[in-house]
Amino acid sequence: MKTNFIGGIAAILIVAALFVAYSSLFTVYQTQQALVLRLGQPVHVISDPGLHVKAPFIDNVIGIDKRILDLEAPAQEVIASDQKRLVVDAFARYRIKDPLRFYQTLGSVDGANSQLKILLNSALRRVLGEATFIHVVRDQRADLMARIRELVDREAGGYGIQVVDVRIRRADLPEQNSQAVYQRMQTERQREAAEFRAQGAQRAQEIRSRADREVTVLVAEATSQSEQIRGEGDAIRNQIFADAFNKDADFFTFYRSMQAYEAALKSNDTRLVLKPDTNFFRYFNDPSGKPRPAQPSASTGSGAPATQPAR
Repeated sequence: MKTNFIGGIAAILIVAALFVAYSSLFTVYQTQQALVLRLGQPVHVISDPGLHVKAPFIDNVIGIDKRILDLEAPAQEVIASDQKRLVVDAFARYRIKDPLRFYQTLGSVDGANSQLKILLNSALRRVLGEATFIHVVRDQRADLMARIRELVDREAGGYGIQVVDVRIRRADLPEQNSQAVYQRMQTERQREAAEFRAQGAQRAQEIRSRADREVTVLVAEATSQSEQIRGEGDAIRNQIFADAFNKDADFFTFYRSMQAYEAALKSNDTRLVLKPDTNFFRYFNDPSGKPRPAQPSASTGSGAPATQPAR
C-alpha cells in the first residue's frame, strides 16, 4: 500500500513537472514577434522564430504580427488650394517595428488602425490642401503620395509603427460637382460642334458661291462664243445666199417662193382668199414666174375685190 502511495505521488509530480515545462515553453512563428510580460510589465522582445523559455505562471507572452499590415481609410472630402472639393479614397501599408512601444501606446492592431486613420486623414488634408486639383489628379500625384507617407510615418514613429506606403486610390470631384462639370463639358463640346458646323457651312457656302460664279462665267463665255459663232455662220450663210442670188436671180426667187408656199400652205386654222392670178401664185400659172398680162374687165365697175382674210 505504501508503494501505491509513493507511485501516486510520483505520478502527480511527473504531471506537475510536465505542466510546469509546458507553461515554461512557447513558440514564436516566423510571421510573429513575441513580447514577454512579467506580472503585466514588459520584460523583453523575442524576434527570432523557434522554441523559447519563459518563467512559468508569472510570465505572459503576447504575439505581435511582424508582416506588412493593411490600413483602409474611408473616403473623405478635401478642399484643394484652388478651392475645389475632392473626394479622396486612400490606403496605407505599415509594419510594427517596435513591439514594446506599440504595446505600451496602442496595445493592439485595432487600436493602431484607429490611430493611423486619424493620422492619415490629417496628412491628406494638410498635403492636398496645399495642391491644386490638377496636381492631385494628374501632375504631381506621386510626389503628393510620397509627402503624405513621410508625414504619416514621422508621426506614427512614436507608436512603434513604420509606414511603408500610402496610396491615393481615387481622387474625384463630389457627385454634384461631377454632374456640373459633366454638364459644362457637354455644353462646351456642343458649342465647339456648333462652331465647327458653322465654319463648315460658311466654307461650303464660299465653295458653292465660287462654283456658281465660275459656272456663270463659263456659261457667259460659252454663250458669247456660241453667239459669235452663230453670227459668223449667219454672215457666211447670208454671203452664200447673196452669192447665189447674184449668180442666178431667177432660181433664187423661185427657191424663196417655194419656201413661202411651204410656210403659208400648212394645215392650220388660217385660210386665205386670193385671186388665182395674184403675184403670190405666179409660179402656179407660169413656171418661169412671169406675171400674166392684165385683161380688161367686162364690168363697168372698178377692179377685182381686194383680198379678204377669212377664218
